[in-house]
Amino acid sequence: MPVAKNLEPFVCGGSAATFASVVIHPMDLAKVRMQLYGQLNPGKPVPSFVTIIGNSVKEGGIGAVYKGVDAAIGRQLVYGTARIGLHRNFSDMLVARNDGKPINFLQKALSGMASGSIAVCIGTPFDIALVRLQADGMADPKDRRNYKNVFDALVRTTTEEGVGALYKGLLPNILRGMSMNVGMMACYDQAKETVAALLQDPMTDGPSLPTRLGASATAGFTAALFSLPFDLVKSRLMAQKPNPITGEMPYKGILDCAMQIAKKEGPKGFFSGFSAYYARCAPHAMIILLSIESITNAYRKTFY
Repeated sequence: MPVAKNLEPFVCGGSAATFASVVIHPMDLAKVRMQLYGQLNPGKPVPSFVTIIGNSVKEGGIGAVYKGVDAAIGRQLVYGTARIGLHRNFSDMLVARNDGKPINFLQKALSGMASGSIAVCIGTPFDIALVRLQADGMADPKDRRNYKNVFDALVRTTTEEGVGALYKGLLPNILRGMSMNVGMMACYDQAKETVAALLQDPMTDGPSLPTRLGASATAGFTAALFSLPFDLVKSRLMAQKPNPITGEMPYKGILDCAMQIAKKEGPKGFFSGFSAYYARCAPHAMIILLSIESITNAYRKTFY
């Protein structure tokens, strides 16, 4: 019983995150390709995510929009499990220290940032594999890495570029993980209390469906808004390749990448692909936050 209770937020959170990632993977693929389009095609307008999805299906069939789904599953089994499970554990600890009373938003945000940063450090290698698998379809045939699957991507990246290559873009990824968890988990907890008060939902047996819908929709928007600039920088750093002539990388680091984006693409460049990113974040957050309640109830009936 104690072991099952301690594992509950990790098992249920990881299961919900993995399920959500499989559902929204095509939108995630479109988001990454929109973010990289400005780098690969400077000066050209970024196509919509509907256009990218359509072109992908036309060129490679329906399976093309699920390129890298194995890496997405591996990432959520590690990253998603850790960020949701740790956030719940940290939040519960803070509530216990507050004599069982609800904690304020600052404490929720701190819990989200701490759990998000720890989870990113664990899951970044899978993130590298995911971005590269998704970006490969945009490159010229002669420039493609042609990874077979997530494990091939991890092994070849390590052997060809060294272990450090698995942690390229770690800093922006940590910042993205922190902002994502604040926008999703902390804002969901806060929005749930606000929506429940507006709807006069006592939440004695947990939040009602309208409360969960309103809170999860809010969390999907704030998660996208807070994290997109960091996600874009992370994607650019993870997908970059050395110049075939000079051998130099396009970006020297996170600051150089951010400055080049601002200079070449303007402030709007940091929100390139927002439509696809929001279309990914909102359903992803809502699927996680809505399904986790059902998964948790099933888990408790099975193990308690």
